[in-house]
Amino acid sequence: MSRSVDLLIVGAGPAGMSAALRARSLDLSVIVVDEQQAPGGQIWRAVEARAGTRTGDLLGDEYAAGLPLVRAFRASGALYEPGTQVWQIEPGWQVFMSRGQQAECVHAANVLLATGAQERPAPFPGWTLPGVLTVGAAQILLKTAREIPQPAPWIAGSGPLVLLYMVQLLRAGGRIAGWLDTSPAGGWRRALPHMAQALPAWKDLLKGLGWTRELRRAGFPIVRGVTQLRGEGQERLAHLVYRTADGQSRRLDLDLLLVHEGVVPSIHMTQALGCQHAWRADQRCLAPELDPWGQTSKPGIFSAGDGSGIGGARAACTRGELAALGIALRAGKLTDEAAQRMAAPLRRTLAAQLSMRGMLDALYPPRAELFAPDDDTVVCRCEELTAGQIRAAARIGQPGPNQIKAFTRAGMGPCQGRQCGYTVAHILAAAHGKSVEQIGFYRIRPPLKPLTLGELASLDTGSDT
Repeated sequence: MSRSVDLLIVGAGPAGMSAALRARSLDLSVIVVDEQQAPGGQIWRAVEARAGTRTGDLLGDEYAAGLPLVRAFRASGALYEPGTQVWQIEPGWQVFMSRGQQAECVHAANVLLATGAQERPAPFPGWTLPGVLTVGAAQILLKTAREIPQPAPWIAGSGPLVLLYMVQLLRAGGRIAGWLDTSPAGGWRRALPHMAQALPAWKDLLKGLGWTRELRRAGFPIVRGVTQLRGEGQERLAHLVYRTADGQSRRLDLDLLLVHEGVVPSIHMTQALGCQHAWRADQRCLAPELDPWGQTSKPGIFSAGDGSGIGGARAACTRGELAALGIALRAGKLTDEAAQRMAAPLRRTLAAQLSMRGMLDALYPPRAELFAPDDDTVVCRCEELTAGQIRAAARIGQPGPNQIKAFTRAGMGPCQGRQCGYTVAHILAAAHGKSVEQIGFYRIRPPLKPLTLGELASLDTGSDT
């Protein structure tokens, strides 16, 4: 027999846990499913094991701040099911998922997608070579295993996560060979109009400036204005050629490169459900269109946290609470007047928490070179397709992303376009003289995650046969 619940939350990060706490306080039955084995999401990964240890101390106060929320979540009465993959959601809402090789369908009156963000794919020649890793992956290794990379890595990229990881690595006793800063020039000039709006977040501004000073004191090389990368090697990365905005090229001998070009909302599930999305021109990504409660264009499907727009952990918590209020209102647990009264302070808090986003987006826009890779660059890692092959297919009429998928199999591998979707869309837009918003994105098909026949066969459909 399948289970039924008032609210099923996908993701046990800041937004999911905060939503579960608020929903339980409003007498909603809640199930929280998450692919990880412990709550915390990416930002507070392994916080129960690391907080209070030397590694946890090195990761900073913002990391330790997740522990009280995790503990409150575990005591909330929400049914928490780690190690669970959601692979399909159907109208009803029927949520199909697998745990321990056993599939199940849960009927949910409301579904909250708190799936967070993913690192922006940043293809360049050689990015698939062993020895190339993302900064996000390296940070996960630091949090879960106190893994300090050896030899000292070169880091290429831009954005707050790059600064944070470098500071954390140095404090943990690691070394950095050098930083290739890919931030487009003129960042502070672009950010200046947003400074007044960012003043409520002045503590975060000071923290960022402190990180910058700490990195300068470390004494490793910092190369500004990097626009292009090319990794070289046979069995693994051996050399990196980089080009700067002034046209100069340099070649480095190295064994390990960490790359990062910002994060984008994880929209795989909202796309699969057919929710309306809006194009964010400042960060060249899509985000679901939401009402003031976080509800998508599909009634009963809500989104909160970085999956609804990048805002950071604290904003994710607030968005999770607001979504829970909206769900309680929809479920008849709150009157509109009560929901609005409870939401008012949360909305003021959220405005302050998001006050710095305009400045950060202006400081760290994605560089144009990310979306126009050389023809020999592998774009779709799953199917090993290059940008040149995508461009050749784009000359067959004026295909959209889904036709390109049929022509080339791009986006049909295990990641289902998570790593190539934006790059393919930009290549097509350039080939057809259109905007990426006009080109659109892949149509996402279930299953959303790899599913074995054994798991599918284990599904109890409720029939007698």
